[in-house]
Amino acid sequence: MTSAMPRFRFLPEEFKVDEIPLYPPTGEGTHTFVRIEKKLRTSEAIARQLAKLVDVPARDVGYAGRKDRMAVTTQWMSVPDLDPTVALTLRLDGAEVLEAVRHPHKLRTGQLRGNRFDLVIREVSPEAEHTARARLAEIEKRGMPNRYGAQRFGHASRNPDRGRAILLGQKSLRDRRKARFMISALQSEVFNRVLEERKAELDTVELGDVARVTESGGLFLVEDVEVDLKRALLFEISATGPIFGTKMEQPSGRVAERENQIMEQLGVPVGSALIPPRGLRVPGARRPVRVKVGEPVLTREGDWLRFVFSLPAGSYATVLLEELFGELIEGRSSS
Repeated sequence: MTSAMPRFRFLPEEFKVDEIPLYPPTGEGTHTFVRIEKKLRTSEAIARQLAKLVDVPARDVGYAGRKDRMAVTTQWMSVPDLDPTVALTLRLDGAEVLEAVRHPHKLRTGQLRGNRFDLVIREVSPEAEHTARARLAEIEKRGMPNRYGAQRFGHASRNPDRGRAILLGQKSLRDRRKARFMISALQSEVFNRVLEERKAELDTVELGDVARVTESGGLFLVEDVEVDLKRALLFEISATGPIFGTKMEQPSGRVAERENQIMEQLGVPVGSALIPPRGLRVPGARRPVRVKVGEPVLTREGDWLRFVFSLPAGSYATVLLEELFGELIEGRSSS
């Protein structure tokens, strides 16, 4: 029996992701930026293989963000003391070096502008397509909810629990990168819950919100709702939610009460009680509750839809698909 639900990522080639770099490599320096195309491999696995091939510690290989495994993706990685001509000859399992250019320093987590997606969605009925187009028009106007996708939380959504144990000193990990990732899953859980319980529309702000300026990324406390609401409707600013940490910008009033209550419910110490384990920095940040979807194009190609669009760094294509189509089937599974 054919499923009535749309299906995506049926093949890796039907989920393409191209990283949009924050800046181009300069052509000079002690590091080499290599642009990798990979398929059915994680970013971590490729980074480890690169490190092994050129005989450097795995921690010295940098990359801006993790890319999907069940996909065809491109991204930049940095390797110290690697001749670009040698880089182009490296043989990687499930990946290929497309470019290699020198740069003065290592590529750090978060140093990307965003990602461009080229997806195929199968088994979409005319009614579902009509609904998706109407929802996309609304999202272009108001923005996409910037919640974290399910993949952020790991198998059976266990990563937030692991992050909580690390944060509270109940568990330790020698691998600091992995420890930070687990804590970030807990931060993501808190943000998603705050977004879920926020009653205000995405294109509005509340008194006491920490708002983010779209163009500059600057943060400020909302004190004049009437003035700032007009700016929010124009997408000049957006409300933010918490990525908890010791240096996070704090909201005020009812917004602060709501965020603190949710953190307490999820076992996260609030305010000065938040003391990260030794050796782990958890500065925190504010994440906008919505983002713009860049140049979305949804076209019918025979029996499926092709969807091309871009999202800022840290935002999830799967979230956008859920907003447009509701529940979907991922991959070849029947349920």
